[in-house]
Amino acid sequence: MITDLKTLIDTCKQELHDREYHAHHADILIKEWDAVLQWFSHRGVSEFGQDIGYKYCDEEIGSHIIVKGMSSRQKKRLRAVRMLLSYQQAGDFEFRTPRVERTYDGETGQLILQFFQHERMIGRSEKTIACRQIALYHFNQYLTGHSLGFPDLDIDAIEGFFKAMDYSLSARHTCANHLRQLFHYLYDYGYTPTDYALFVLKDQYRDQCKIPTTYTEDEISRVLSAAERSSAIGKRDYLILLLAAEYGWRSGDIVSFRFSQIDWDSNRISFRQDKTDVPVEYPLLSSVGNAIIDYLKHGRPKSDAPEVIVSAEVGKHGTPLKPPTIHSIVCRYMREAGISHWKEKKHGPHSLRHSLASNMLKNNVSMPVIGTVLGHQRTETTKIYLKVDIGKLALCPLPMPALATSHYKGVTLG
Repeated sequence: MITDLKTLIDTCKQELHDREYHAHHADILIKEWDAVLQWFSHRGVSEFGQDIGYKYCDEEIGSHIIVKGMSSRQKKRLRAVRMLLSYQQAGDFEFRTPRVERTYDGETGQLILQFFQHERMIGRSEKTIACRQIALYHFNQYLTGHSLGFPDLDIDAIEGFFKAMDYSLSARHTCANHLRQLFHYLYDYGYTPTDYALFVLKDQYRDQCKIPTTYTEDEISRVLSAAERSSAIGKRDYLILLLAAEYGWRSGDIVSFRFSQIDWDSNRISFRQDKTDVPVEYPLLSSVGNAIIDYLKHGRPKSDAPEVIVSAEVGKHGTPLKPPTIHSIVCRYMREAGISHWKEKKHGPHSLRHSLASNMLKNNVSMPVIGTVLGHQRTETTKIYLKVDIGKLALCPLPMPALATSHYKGVTLG
């Protein structure tokens, strides 16, 4: 980690140049960084970090997060300082300036922070940890607001939290899992005398009860055709749509798709899924292979990134995309393709994954094969797609038994 402020600023200036930031935008950022450097120099300080960075923002700008009533000028100044902080901590510029600062106060908050450190140590994905941070932030806020500590927990206290949050059934189910993991950790490491996971009641949520959103083969074809492949952006977007529609990849797998995962000699793509870490292998379809080559030759910005698909956006030039960008791209082409009622349905890359599975089922592809394509480890997970195959469901109705009762006298059934 770079702690010397001048070195950090020089590194970030080079990053602006490498990412081809517009000169005017870069000048604004550099001017603000120079002001930060001057502020530090007047105080005889050269070491930069989050605490003193936040102090600068609070004193000179008014806040280290976006607050209501903040002027455009203040937001730009804040953005510049937070770019230094995020680059120092993660080697990349912050995606957007936050409006909420999550702090974990009190003794319960400190134990929750230790839990996050433990999660990283055992290799939990940052995506999972980020979800836990949101849920446990709200839980800690509830505890501190009601003057509760972990020894005070019981069924009523935890149910009170769920009631206060007014979660949907699925959100409650997810949050309950995060709480159980926290409580297991606290008990296993001796912070609590009891595993409070016992107080997190089971709910009636079943993921399999949901009917997945799907689109027809014709609709998927229209979405693919909507990508204008004569431009660099169009070539990139077409490749993204193909990976989602032809392979059913999740957005996390698309953004982390690397050159090392392609075996051109054997026409194979193999990797471990981002979500489940399950190894999967796909044939390199000619449509996908040609789209990759077209993008590499005529669409991909110059970049040393190991990922195949990178950003062409000014300021992020040549850097890997983020999952939310994949969602936005799919939505854009659903709109341009004129897909009926797409806004009222699930419409991100996962809907293309669902559509691939349901369309394979309609074409009499077996469940084990569909499960293999999707990277499912259990057939039960794949069976959810049976619910959308109305044609096959119609083949297996139960016979209506004969009714011998005076209540139905004169009624003919069948």
